Amino acid sequence: MKKLLLFSIAIFSSSLFMTASAQCDTIATICGKHMTSDYISDGQQYRALLRGDEIAEFEMTLYGGSRYRISACSGFQDGKLVFSILDQDRNLLFANNEYDMSPYWDFELDSTVDCIIEAKLKPGDAESGCAVLLVSFLQ
Repeated sequence: MKKLLLFSIAIFSSSLFMTASAQCDTIATICGKHMTSDYISDGQQYRALLRGDEIAEFEMTLYGGSRYRISACSGFQDGKLVFSILDQDRNLLFANNEYDMSPYWDFELDSTVDCIIEAKLKPGDAESGCAVLLVSFLQ
């Protein structure tokens, strides 16, 4: 009986993971519509499964002299993910909630910066969801 219970839990956990993964794949595809042909992907998809007021943090280095586009999505419509870009001292560089929940931001840096991108679900929109960030640079 104990083995059956453990097997059932394993199957249930696997199905939840596969459902969440498929949801993130769909959201990544939707998010990709903000990446026009003049931008080249950095080759990564930054993802996190969020519940409630959890905040995902993604660390990356952005290089001076490059023009970037960061697209951030959750759910099947734009404006469902709040994202902020901070430097290593946690000084705010950009927050999309100050720009009508824009799903992407284009910017250029004068010098190389190690930064943190925080992402959280828009309050009151969903109990849980997949946060997806795509980062590209101008050709």
